[in-house]
Amino acid sequence: MSIEEKMTIDERRKYLHKMQKRYKQASRKEKGQLLDEMEQVTELHRKYLIRLLKGDLKRQQRRRQRGRTYGPKVDDALRVIYESFDYICAERLTPNLVWMTKQLARHGELEPSQELLAKLGQISISTVKRILRRIRQDEARLPRRGPRRANARWRDIPMKRIAWDTVTPGHFEVDLVHHCGPTTAGEYMCTLQMIDIATGWSERVAVLGRSYRVMRHAFERVVQRLPFPILEIHPDNGSEFLNHHMLRFWGQIVQGVQISRSRPFFKNDNRNVEQKNRTLVRAYLGYDRFDSVIQTHATNQLYEKMWVYYNLFQPVLHLKEKQIVRQNGQRPRVRRHYDHARTPFDRLCATDVILPQHQARLTALRDQINPRVLRQQIYAALDQLFALPGATPGTVEDVYQTLLCGSDSHVAGVQLRDLIFNRTPIVQGTP
Repeated sequence: MSIEEKMTIDERRKYLHKMQKRYKQASRKEKGQLLDEMEQVTELHRKYLIRLLKGDLKRQQRRRQRGRTYGPKVDDALRVIYESFDYICAERLTPNLVWMTKQLARHGELEPSQELLAKLGQISISTVKRILRRIRQDEARLPRRGPRRANARWRDIPMKRIAWDTVTPGHFEVDLVHHCGPTTAGEYMCTLQMIDIATGWSERVAVLGRSYRVMRHAFERVVQRLPFPILEIHPDNGSEFLNHHMLRFWGQIVQGVQISRSRPFFKNDNRNVEQKNRTLVRAYLGYDRFDSVIQTHATNQLYEKMWVYYNLFQPVLHLKEKQIVRQNGQRPRVRRHYDHARTPFDRLCATDVILPQHQARLTALRDQINPRVLRQQIYAALDQLFALPGATPGTVEDVYQTLLCGSDSHVAGVQLRDLIFNRTPIVQGTP
């Protein structure tokens, strides 16, 4: 709390409650001195202070409740914006209400007036929370349990934790999400996910199996699509990341990338990507088994749409300050302060890492996309994915078919990359 801020009503009542005993026991002259002091501290009128101190200081209920400042038009607009943002929290939603309203109006989803825009610009987070409680729909939740496995240790790679206050884009936490269902037997699909610490930029690629060939193919797709270079990758201790072939890939084929790893059994070292594994992968695909080539292609098509939606339209919060608080001899606790929610693309544009031509193309891409329709397309693609058959028991799927340049998912990725950057596959570190 800033020193310049005025005392709240509750803070004034606590202060007066402590002063009331002294006031009642004081002489006439001392009461006048105490009233002078309380006037300066609380900035309340002297006669009002005398009436309060003679009573019990309990706050009385209003005889007449206040009328609504924000009417049904604000509720209707919030309902559409809330859905377009995929039901994010009020802290992330409130700072982005105005620009998303204009974005939806550009595509005919809303018809906002100047009065509505003004109200959305001044509405508080607490009011948005109260409105969302009325319009929020219950969402089915998936169980939160995933496969666990032991990992190999590579002593040559430093164990560390990427700092939370990293400001330069390019430092990625990396993880692999298994879609094996109740058993890990045979080949099954996995999701490679990368999260940039500074901007919240997310990348996902579905692979069939965990061999070097499919992992290299997935990383190449990410490098080709990223609008900024990779400076560091920070995986866990999985052998799919830490092997001689992958180290050669990052050292020779893609140069200038630092490799670090988290400490074994310390999942919080990869806290950002672990959180996104739950919200951006498990929340969509759950814990079902996916083990066919056609399911892998369909998942990559789904991830192409999610790439646009979550990087260009989904605002994220970023930790800006940690403060250690000690109260009344209790154990110290950490109080975290976050900045205003902004999309990963907006955070990236605030740096000098992205080239101006790439920024202009991504801005044009965002302007021509209806986020509400895009979200509906994501869930339609998800329904199509769950309708696809898995691998036939006893047969082996050809993982090389997931690497073919003619596959639907690869073509979609190339078309999206060319639409944004209008270029051939890039080499790490070059524009």
